Amino acid sequence: MGASADEAGAGTERSQTLDEPLSEPLFYEIDHIAIAVRDLDAAVSYYDRVFRARVAHRERIDSDGVEEALIQVAESFIQLLAPTSEASGVSRFIETRGEGLHHVGYRVASCAAALDAVREAGGRLIDQTPRPGSRGTTVAFVHPKGAFGTLVELVEEH
Repeated sequence: MGASADEAGAGTERSQTLDEPLSEPLFYEIDHIAIAVRDLDAAVSYYDRVFRARVAHRERIDSDGVEEALIQVAESFIQLLAPTSEASGVSRFIETRGEGLHHVGYRVASCAAALDAVREAGGRLIDQTPRPGSRGTTVAFVHPKGAFGTLVELVEEH
């Protein structure tokens, strides 16, 4: 059992122990793992042939310059993500780093509240306000330079 906050630091008024969380986690589930690919059809074919994984949803997101194919795994997805524009972030990612893991999407109860909490905690944001995502979701991104090298997407389902 951890020392109480009063024992750990004189003058504090919290009675919570140091090993207890300060509040509920923002994430409640992994929404998706995004994999950047050059050729979406080839990636879909590979996942079908090798893993017998079928596409549950496919969508083009012109505002981001990408097309996605979602493969459902339990309550989460593998998001195969291909650029449709050379100016897209995914295109730049592939040119710099090659194909592979691009980001992790976490489900949150409220994208706006999660974004505010990350901002208040000093997190570095890409999106200052939530925006529409695929499947009718609301999303926002947290910069990888402030998240130990991992691009984080906050995803609110509707």
